[in-house]
Amino acid sequence: MAAVTIEHLTKSFGRGMLALDIPDLTLAQGEMTALIGASGSGKSTLLRHLNGLVLGNSGSVTVQGRLVQRAGRPGPGIRETRSQIGFVFQQFNLVERLPVLTNVLAGALARMPAWRSMPGWFLAAEKRRALESLDRVGIAHLAHQRASTLSGGQQQRAAIARALTQEAKVILADEPIASLDPESSRKVMEILRDLNRADGLTVVVSLHQVEIALQYCQRVVALRAGRVVHDTTAADTSPADLAGIYGAAVPAPAPEYA
Repeated sequence: MAAVTIEHLTKSFGRGMLALDIPDLTLAQGEMTALIGASGSGKSTLLRHLNGLVLGNSGSVTVQGRLVQRAGRPGPGIRETRSQIGFVFQQFNLVERLPVLTNVLAGALARMPAWRSMPGWFLAAEKRRALESLDRVGIAHLAHQRASTLSGGQQQRAAIARALTQEAKVILADEPIASLDPESSRKVMEILRDLNRADGLTVVVSLHQVEIALQYCQRVVALRAGRVVHDTTAADTSPADLAGIYGAAVPAPAPEYA
């Protein structure tokens, strides 16, 4: 079973401005894929279609064998489907006034009955899972601090811990290192790669930093004007390919992340 299957997906905004036009795209289970392309190429829009945050005009998206959307409508049981898809946002999406642990526990909400999720009544086992997730990303000692006291890199690691607490099988990360310093970026990318390699999670990450995409991801999918213009392994992606993707505006080399 493929992790992600896209068929005939299109999306237009405004007066017919085409944001996505993807006839077919399949991502394998346990693959770590980088989405690259210039700003406005459709990377973030595509990620948001994969978990149904945005609905297309036509076509379908299936994740983990479950229909996310078809012809502009959510698939049946979308809440359960989304519970298998973790999303790591560029701006972290944490509630800054709440403790880190409470933010991470939000990952368990989709798997809880409504009578417990509404007031936020968490079981001891769920709290243990959240603490284990924080330990996995190296910030368990910050569990009881307010999220606002964490650095950007620490907040992004908390966001990844939230996806782990969710027990997601697929992690979508939208520019997760865009606002981070080089060392924090390295830690975040290493965590995502470890989850892919050690846990077999499927990871799809959009990146502006081409060198980071080639270093950490097995597969590279490039978009231009909402269309896939490049799809191959990182090892087979050449400077000529990148020049074709970005034209004269190939992103500048990033700091070393060895």
